[in-house]
Amino acid sequence: MAYEGPVNWPFLSIMKQEELQNFLSHGAADPLPARTPLRAGSLSICFEGGDLRYIKFGEREVIRRIYAAVRDRNWGTIPGVISKLEQRIGLEDFEIRYQCEHRQNEIHFVWDATIAGNADGTLHLTFDGEAKTTFLRNRIGFCVLHPIRECAGAKCRAIYADGACKESVFPSVIAAEQPVAPLHDLAGLEHEVVPGVWAELRFEGDLFETEDQRNWIDASFKTFCTPLRLPYPVEIKAGTRIQQTIRLRLIAPEQTKASTKLTRPINAGLTRPIRITTHATSISPAVSSPRPLQKARPLPAIGLGWATHRQDLAPTEVERLTALNLAHLRLDVLASDASSSTQLTIAIADSEHLGTRIELAIYLDGFSDWGSAEAYLDALGSQLRAAACAPIRILVFDAPQENSTSAAALASARLALGGLGVPIGAGTNSDLYQLNLRRPPADADFICWSMNPQVHAFDCTSMAETPEAAAQQVTSVRAYYPGKPLVVSPITFKPRFNPVATGPETATARGELPPEVDSRQLSLFGAAWTLAMIKALAEAGADSVTFYETTGWRGVMETETGSTHSEKFPSIPGTVFPLYHVLADVGEFAGGEVVLTESSDSLTVASLLLRKGDRSRLLLANLTGHGQKVLLENFRRACRVRTMDLSNIHAARTKPKDFRDSTREFEGTGIDLEAHAVAAIDLSND
Repeated sequence: MAYEGPVNWPFLSIMKQEELQNFLSHGAADPLPARTPLRAGSLSICFEGGDLRYIKFGEREVIRRIYAAVRDRNWGTIPGVISKLEQRIGLEDFEIRYQCEHRQNEIHFVWDATIAGNADGTLHLTFDGEAKTTFLRNRIGFCVLHPIRECAGAKCRAIYADGACKESVFPSVIAAEQPVAPLHDLAGLEHEVVPGVWAELRFEGDLFETEDQRNWIDASFKTFCTPLRLPYPVEIKAGTRIQQTIRLRLIAPEQTKASTKLTRPINAGLTRPIRITTHATSISPAVSSPRPLQKARPLPAIGLGWATHRQDLAPTEVERLTALNLAHLRLDVLASDASSSTQLTIAIADSEHLGTRIELAIYLDGFSDWGSAEAYLDALGSQLRAAACAPIRILVFDAPQENSTSAAALASARLALGGLGVPIGAGTNSDLYQLNLRRPPADADFICWSMNPQVHAFDCTSMAETPEAAAQQVTSVRAYYPGKPLVVSPITFKPRFNPVATGPETATARGELPPEVDSRQLSLFGAAWTLAMIKALAEAGADSVTFYETTGWRGVMETETGSTHSEKFPSIPGTVFPLYHVLADVGEFAGGEVVLTESSDSLTVASLLLRKGDRSRLLLANLTGHGQKVLLENFRRACRVRTMDLSNIHAARTKPKDFRDSTREFEGTGIDLEAHAVAAIDLSND
C-alpha cells in the first residue's frame, strides 16, 4: 500500500516517492532486505542480509541467528556491505557465497563467506577475511545466537579445546556473570532441542564463549569468538588474515530425523494467518516468576522524558501531549551542570501544563559549585518545596555513566530529600548489564534501569525480537529484588551513551544523525515496536515505564522548527510521529489493566488488550515488512476499528485528532494488516 500524502515540502520534493515510503514504513531510504527460505534436510532456515536466521527443527527453533561482526575499540559494530552474492538453492540443500566489506574511519576489513546446507541436516559456515588497514579491534568473527524461549533452562554441554566436556544448563533468570558459567573457552557447544534431539556446534579458528544477551534486551544467548578474558582492544596489522568455521548438526535417532523430512514446498507456511487469543498459557516468559500467573495486570504508569533540546512547548504541543494522559515527565539534573536549577524550573512548569508529575533523575557527578553532595541535594530540596512540587519519584545516580547507585548516594538523597515524602530509588542509568555489574542497595524504595534495542544489532528483524527479552528483564529483576516496585526509565531506540567505551568516541560525520538518534522514531515500525514493548513490560508486571522524549527527533512529535537533517530524518514540522497514536491509544486506559493475550507468532504480530471499567480495546501491531492476516479468537464482537498504515499516515501525522476520530464499524473474526501497520479495535460488551 502506497503513501498517499503530498510531496511538496522542500525536502520531499527531492526525495523519491519510494524512498519516502520506506522512511515512513521502517525509517530508512533503502528497502528492507529480502528473506529467502532454505532447507537443509530436517532443518528449515531463513537467509536475510548475509545471515542465517530462525533455524528450526520442525516448529522448534534451534538457532536464532548466525552472523559475523567487526567491532571497533569501543564495541561499535562496523556495518558491512555485501557484494558478489551467489546462491544455489535446492529442495533440501543449498550453497551461498558472498563478499562482505566493513569500512569506517581507519577500519577496512573484507571477508569471504561460504554457507552450505546439506540434505543430511548439516550446516557449514566459513569466514575468510583480511585486514586492508591497520586498526584497533575488540572482536572480529562469528557469533551464534540461541533463542531464549527454547534455551532458557535447557540442558547444554560445553566442549573445551582439550576435548573435555561439561554438562550444564542455560540460565533461566538472567545471569549476572559474563560469560555464562561454565560456557567459556569453547571449541563446541551442544544443547537439547527436544527430548532425545541435541544441536551440536563445532568451532574452528578461535575460542568461543557464551553471554546472556538478555542483559541488553537481545532475545538470545550469544556464543561469540575471542574470550573477553583476553586483553582488548588489539591492533590488527594490514594484511592480517582471520579464518573461522562453524559446523551445526542435529544429534538424533534416525527415526526422529526422518519424521521431519521435507513434505511440502520450502515456501509453504510463510503466509499462514496469525491467531490472537486471550489465553494466558503461552505468553509467560521462560524465567520463573515468584508469583502465580494472572490473566490481567495493572497497566504501568507511562511517562515521557523532558526534551533534551530544551525548547519551550508550543500551545499545540501542550494540547497534543495532554491527550496522552501521561503519568510523569522524566527530568535529568546533574550536580555538575550550573543550569540544572533553571531546567528544573522549566520542567516543573511543563509538567503543570500537561497535568503530570516530575520523575526526577539526579546525578551526583561533581560539586565544584556546591562543596558536597549534601549541599547540592539540600538546594534541590529547597527548590522543590518552594515550587510546591512533589516528584512522583526520585532516581539517584552517582554519575550519568556509573554502573549503578551507590549506598552512599542513596543515603545522601534520603537525608536531604526524605522529607518530601516521595519514593527514592536506586538502579542504573544504563542497561541491566550495568545493574548486574554492581547491584544497587536492596533497601531502595524501587529499582530502576533503562532499555534500548540496539547495543548489538540494528536491523528491524533483530529489534522486533527484543520485547520478549524486555519482559524477561522485568521477571529477573523481580527475582533479584522480591517485592520491590520496578521502574523502566527511559526506553529509547538508540543507546544514549556508550558505557563500555575504551577510548574517545568517533566524531559524527558531517551530514549524519547524532549517534543517539534513529530515524525509525518517525516510522510505522517505531509505532509497532512501541506497542510490542508496552505489551511485554505490562504483562511482565513493570510498575512504571518512561518512553522517549516529548518533542524533537527523540520524541513523540516533531518540533515546530522541524528537523535539521531532513534528508536523514524526513519529518514535517509540527506533526506527530506514528508512535504518538500508540501512546494515545494506551493513555486512554491509564489506571486500567492489561488482559493477557497470546499471538501464535509474537515475532510477527504483537497484541495488547486493555480494559478499564466497561471499555475494552485490542491493539495489534505488524512487526514485519509485509502484510499479515490476523485472526481473532475468543474475543467479544468488535465495535469500531482504526488502522494506521502508509495509506493514511499523512493524516495521522498532520491531523492527529481528526485521525483518531476516524474509526469505522468492524464485525468479524479477522483483519488484514499492511507492513508495520497498527490497529486499534474497540470491543463491544454485548
